[in-house]
Amino acid sequence: MAKFEHQLTDMLRPAVEETGKELLGVEFISAGNNSILRLFIDHENGINVDDCAEVSRQVSAILDVEDPISSEYNLEVSSPGVDRPLFDLAHYEEVVGETIQVKLAIPFNGRRKFKGILESIENDTLHVVVDGEDYALVFGNIDKGNLVAQF
Repeated sequence: MAKFEHQLTDMLRPAVEETGKELLGVEFISAGNNSILRLFIDHENGINVDDCAEVSRQVSAILDVEDPISSEYNLEVSSPGVDRPLFDLAHYEEVVGETIQVKLAIPFNGRRKFKGILESIENDTLHVVVDGEDYALVFGNIDKGNLVAQF
């Protein structure tokens, strides 16, 4: 997650927690006047449309006052869904043994995309098995990651 997204997460987390929800993470997709600020929220009982609306109202007030984004953007509040995004190392620790997909900021062994089983985590290194080969991926180099839904 980019530094700006970390700052937004830190700014908005207390407002989301006031609603009784957990802020999993924030994505900011810069696209001029079509930019998107997307918040992923969760709750032990799941998330519904009313939860998203409540969080949207809560964080909109903070965004209006703090004004951290100078361009126009759309605010989206969403549940994590089946392809749950993984933002923090703790999120990865919760899914050890599951299939994940990650995109690296800097290529490792000539590639940036990895999809495989998260076998273990040692310190800040994820061990992901892709087609029988173990890759040691440094958490700080992960640009984006998510759980891959298995049906």
